[in-house]
Amino acid sequence: MKIAVLPGDGIGSEIIAQALAVLKRLELPLELETAAVGGAGYDASGDPLPEATLKLAREADAILFGAVGGWKYDELPRAKRPEQAILGLRKHLSLFANLRPAQVYAELAGASALRAEVVAGLDILIIRELTGDIYFGQPRGIHKLPDGQREGFDTMRYTESEIRRIAHVGYQAARKRGRKLCSVDKANVLETSQLWRDVVTEVGKEYSDVELSHMYVDNCAMQLVRTPKQFDVIVTGNMFGDILSDEASMLTGSIGMLPSASLDAKNKGLYEPIHGSAPDIAGKDIANPLATILSAAMMLRYSLNQVAAADRIESAVKKVLQDGYRTADIAEAGARKVGTKEMGEAVVACL
Repeated sequence: MKIAVLPGDGIGSEIIAQALAVLKRLELPLELETAAVGGAGYDASGDPLPEATLKLAREADAILFGAVGGWKYDELPRAKRPEQAILGLRKHLSLFANLRPAQVYAELAGASALRAEVVAGLDILIIRELTGDIYFGQPRGIHKLPDGQREGFDTMRYTESEIRRIAHVGYQAARKRGRKLCSVDKANVLETSQLWRDVVTEVGKEYSDVELSHMYVDNCAMQLVRTPKQFDVIVTGNMFGDILSDEASMLTGSIGMLPSASLDAKNKGLYEPIHGSAPDIAGKDIANPLATILSAAMMLRYSLNQVAAADRIESAVKKVLQDGYRTADIAEAGARKVGTKEMGEAVVACL
């Protein structure tokens, strides 16, 4: 099983190193090949997604991704910025389904921004369509109006087939969980969202065992902080999913705990923590590697069909939290505060 390892920038290499140590401990037949991406890719070849990196990603069975970005790249033209690498990979590999679980571990309920009783036992899966919507719609740009002022414009677009395929992903995921699917849109204002709602409802006729509900995105944002445990699986578009999944991450206590998967139609995927490259803490051995380790577990589960190995990693993460290990982002008074490397070593020891 060939894995493309793309550490990226900032803390990317530190957190990826711990995930690789965990994978190595499992002694699976994995072929690992590393390549530059993001700012590192730009430094190496003048492109955030070098052709050699894209070739490796295409040939691999799965991609393990760290994080990209950094202050020194902020002045580059948009097409050369590190973030274009992840957009390019999604586009070139047709990674249309983004799965973001938001789970509150019992030991971390007190670390949430909300009261522990509101989030205790929370287990949500947000499914975000990843290759359409306003991020990719054309036309887009900035131009001058006749009166001389500038106007920026982006186009929100969805085809029926794009909506239909992500709806199937949502329903199928709900079938494996609590059989409840909430589709989030803005159908009271946007024509795109009206089509979204109509198609998701039509697809639902094939899943009579799944309870479908619809919710406007602004109400969903409110409900996530009011009564988040009402949700099981949420399916939504690219922009709404980007915002809601980051909001849900804070319910868990730290963005450093949340993994993600971006899948194509055949379950080949790119796996990454949802946090950024955090250049301010890079090299200080304080970043939380658990989201990346859990991303590796998702990789084993969804793309490599190694379910037992994925279960082992997830159990090991729960055990280290039960044993009181905490990185700075989740540390409470009296906790056993550790760095990036020691947290990874603790997971390996549990395995």
